[in-house]
Amino acid sequence: MEYRLRTPLSREELSELRAGDMVYLSGEIYTARDAAHKRMMECLDRGEPLPFEIRDSAVYYVGPTPEPPGRAIGSAGPTTSGRMDAYSPRLLDLGQSVMIGKGMRSKDVVDAMVRNGAVYLAAMGGAGALMSACVKSAELICWEDLGCEAVRRLEVEDMPLTVAIDSLGGNIYESGPAAYLQSMKGGN
Repeated sequence: MEYRLRTPLSREELSELRAGDMVYLSGEIYTARDAAHKRMMECLDRGEPLPFEIRDSAVYYVGPTPEPPGRAIGSAGPTTSGRMDAYSPRLLDLGQSVMIGKGMRSKDVVDAMVRNGAVYLAAMGGAGALMSACVKSAELICWEDLGCEAVRRLEVEDMPLTVAIDSLGGNIYESGPAAYLQSMKGGN
């Protein structure tokens, strides 16, 4: 299936998505990579609020390059999501609803997604220019000292993504290889 969705997304909307579906995402998303996630945990550990509302948020694991003249952002390809696995269950339990990145996720993250009705959307690795073309505006939110890893609020339009793991735990990283192996047994 193919969906055109706008953030924030309700749990009902997310529950309709299945692993392998195509999503064109528009609306507000935030950027945060490893260093920003570590700082978010430090804020939470001190009892401080996070720099943006985590409930119902979509977070893109990206460290964009500086924007060229006339563009909102530079190249914005996804980073490997596994780097955020230690932090993701806590954020999902606080209400984060969408994660965007590339690569497999741990069992703990998938369990937290199912528990909270969240989804993981895969962005195409190696296509930073394509992804950045979807960004209409970018605003620095906090931790400017982190450079490309600072938290930014992006306004995106029709960002092409694939549902990698759905809110029921359906997972293309498991079903894709299994389907391929099954097709090989059938002689195709």
